[in-house]
Amino acid sequence: MIRNAFKMKLKPGCVEEYKKRHDEIWPELAQVHTDAGISDYSIYFDEESLSLFAFQKLSDGNTAGSLKDLEIVKKWWDYMADLMETNPDSSPVVEPLREVFHMD
Repeated sequence: MIRNAFKMKLKPGCVEEYKKRHDEIWPELAQVHTDAGISDYSIYFDEESLSLFAFQKLSDGNTAGSLKDLEIVKKWWDYMADLMETNPDSSPVVEPLREVFHMD
């Protein structure tokens, strides 16, 4: 199992809509994440910096890297692009975070 953390950034005034859309996440989108070996996926928000901190567990042999090629994922990116900083393809700007401490 791999622990994976990264951050993204929201646009000002978008946290409630971001939360609402995730509370109503499309079942087929959630399923492709599960099928790719992603579990225990959480996203936290820092009001001061507008940063989103994401954490997920990836199974050994996961296929999370190929999610970017799926149409449902691209559709979600387009749906979320008005709320957050994105790349030209509407994917969120993601900054990987390095783990410096872990305790079970």
